[in-house]
Amino acid sequence: MTNTSRKWIAAGLCYLWPVSLVLAQQDAVEPVRPSAPVLWRPYLAPEVPPARLDNSARLHDLIRAGNLYLTVRDAIALALENNIDLAAARYNPLTAEWSVTRYQAGGALPGVPSGATQTSFVASGQGVLGTQQAAGVSTATSTAGRGAGNTSIVQIGPSTPTLDPAYQMQTTFSHQSLPQSNSVLSSTAVLIRNQRLDSGTLTEGFLSGGTGSVSYTDTHLNENAPTDVLNPSSAQTLTASFQQYLLQGFGVAVNSRNITVRKINLQTSELNFRTQVISTVVNVLNTYYSLVADYEDRTAKKSALEAAQKFYDDTKKQVDIGTLADIELTRAESQTATSQQNLVNSDTSLEQDELKLKNLISRNGVEDPQLASVRIVPLDRIVIPEKDDLPPVKDLAEKALATRTDLAAEKANITASEVSALGTKNGLLPTLVGFVSTTQSGLSGTARTVNLVTTAGKFVETPNPYFVGGIGDGLGQVFRRDFPTELGGEFFSAPIRNRQAQADFGIDQLQLRQQQLTTQKDLKQAQVDVLNSVIALRQARAHYDAAVKNRVLSQQLLDAEQKKYALGASIPYNVIQQQRDLVAAQSSEVAALLTYSNARVSLDQTLGTTLETNQISIADARGGKVAQPSALPAVLPDRQ
Repeated sequence: MTNTSRKWIAAGLCYLWPVSLVLAQQDAVEPVRPSAPVLWRPYLAPEVPPARLDNSARLHDLIRAGNLYLTVRDAIALALENNIDLAAARYNPLTAEWSVTRYQAGGALPGVPSGATQTSFVASGQGVLGTQQAAGVSTATSTAGRGAGNTSIVQIGPSTPTLDPAYQMQTTFSHQSLPQSNSVLSSTAVLIRNQRLDSGTLTEGFLSGGTGSVSYTDTHLNENAPTDVLNPSSAQTLTASFQQYLLQGFGVAVNSRNITVRKINLQTSELNFRTQVISTVVNVLNTYYSLVADYEDRTAKKSALEAAQKFYDDTKKQVDIGTLADIELTRAESQTATSQQNLVNSDTSLEQDELKLKNLISRNGVEDPQLASVRIVPLDRIVIPEKDDLPPVKDLAEKALATRTDLAAEKANITASEVSALGTKNGLLPTLVGFVSTTQSGLSGTARTVNLVTTAGKFVETPNPYFVGGIGDGLGQVFRRDFPTELGGEFFSAPIRNRQAQADFGIDQLQLRQQQLTTQKDLKQAQVDVLNSVIALRQARAHYDAAVKNRVLSQQLLDAEQKKYALGASIPYNVIQQQRDLVAAQSSEVAALLTYSNARVSLDQTLGTTLETNQISIADARGGKVAQPSALPAVLPDRQ
C-alpha cells in the first residue's frame, strides 16, 4: 500500500469516527448490535436473539397436584408472556424502527443495482499521453467495469440522495505497451508505461436535494519515452463539486418524506401492537369466563343428574311395592339418561374451552406433556354489579374516538399518505440541476536532459525547474491553486406531455380520498358500536335478572311438585317435567351470566379501555414479562 493510500485511509477514518459515533447514539435498537469499537461497528451484522419457544416459569409455578389454578390476572399475565401472536407482533415495532434507520440513510430504494469502475487515468502534461492531451490530441483510456443487472425497482417521486457519507478509495497498477505510428513525441516505436493511480472520493448527499463530493488523485508514471523531461513523474488533482436539484427533487420536505412516513409507521406499529394486545386480552377474558360458566353449568347438570338418580331410585321402590306402574320407572330412567347426556355435553364444552385457554396462555399448547394433562381450575367467578353506572352515550362515543388505537392508526395512515403524496406532486416538475466544481492540479518529477536531433539542428531540452521535485512540490501547486479549473452549469429536462407523472399523482390522490372516506366511515361506525355495546350490556342485565327469577321460580315449583308427589297428590310425569324446567332455567341463567360478561368485555374493547380496566401495563406486554408475581390463595379449591 502506498503512502498516499495510507494517508487517505487515515483521513477517512478520522472523518468516519465522529459520524459513526453519532449514528450509534441515535440508534434506538442499539442493544441488538454487537459490542465493538465504533470504527467498524457499522460493518457488523446486528445480533437478534433467537425466539423463545418454551413457556415462562410462571405457568409451571401455578400447577399444583395436576391442576392449573388461574385467576383472571394470572391468565392475562400468562398470555402476555407466552402467547404466540403477541410474540410475533413484538417484532413489528422493532422492524419499523430499523426501517426508520434505513431511510435516514437516504439513497434509492433497496435493491437498486450499483457498479464499480476502474479507469487508467491520464494527467494533463504527464508523459507522452499527457502531453498529447494537453495539446488537444484525443487519448484513449482503458476501463474495466463491474455492475449488477436483472433488477427492476419502482419508485414514484424523486429519489432521496444518499445521506450517509461514503468514502471510496482506489489503487490501480497498470502496464501498457502502446505502438506509436508517429514517434515524433515519444521517439520510440513502442511506448511502455508503468502507472500507479491512487484516488479517493468522499461523497455526501443533503436533504435539500444536493450532493457534494471531494476527490483526490495521485498518478505516478514511469515510461520509456526518451523525450520525457520529467521521468518518473507524479501528478495530483483535487476536485470539489456540488450539484443541486432546483425543481424536481428540491426541498427538505420532499427528500425527507420517506423518513417522515417511516416515523409515522413506527407510531402506527406501536398502535397496532397495542390493538393486538387488547385483542389477545379480550380473547383470554372471554375464554376464561366461558370456562367459569362451563364449570357453573357442569355443577348444575351434575346436581340435576343426582336429583334424577334419586327420583329414579324412589320410583323404583314404589314400582317394586306395586304403588306405581312400570311405565313410571321407564320415564324416570329416561330422565336420568337425559341428565347424563346433558352432563356429558357440559363436560365436552368445558374441555374445549380449557384447550382453547391453554393455547392462549402457552407457546406450545398441549405439546407440553405437563400442560396437556393438567386441568384448569379458575379461581375467579363472574360478578355482576348491582347496577351499571355508565356515562351518557355521547360521552362514551367521544371517549372511544379519543382512545381507540385502531382509529388512531387509521388517522396516522392518512397523514403518512399525505406526506408521501409530496413526492408524487413534486414528480410533476421538470428536472433542473445546477452544478459547480473546482479542480486544482499539480505536477512534479525527476528532471532529465533530453537531446533532440531534428532537421533544424540539435536541441537540448530541460524541464521547467518549477516542476522538478517530489510529491510535496506537486501538492504545493495544488493547494496554492497554481493551475485551477472552474466549471459551472445547469441541466434541464422536461417530458413533453408528462402523462406518467400526472397519472401517478392522480392515482395517488384518488387512493388518498378513498382512504379518508374509509376512515370517516370507521369513525361513524365506532359511535354506532358504542351504542350497540351499551344496548347489549343493558339487554344482558335484563336477561340475567329474568333468568335468575325464572330459575328461582322453577326451583320453587319443583320443590312443591316433589312435596305433592310425596303426599300422593302428583304423578311422576309432573315431577320429571319440573326437573327439566329447572335444568333449562339453570342453563339459561349461566348463559345470561356469560352473555353479560362478554358484553362488558366488548364495551371496554369498543371504548379502547381494556388495558386500563384490567390494569395491564403496555411495557409488560412489550417486554413479554409481567412484573407482578402470581399469588395463589393459601387454601386451593378442589377440582369441580
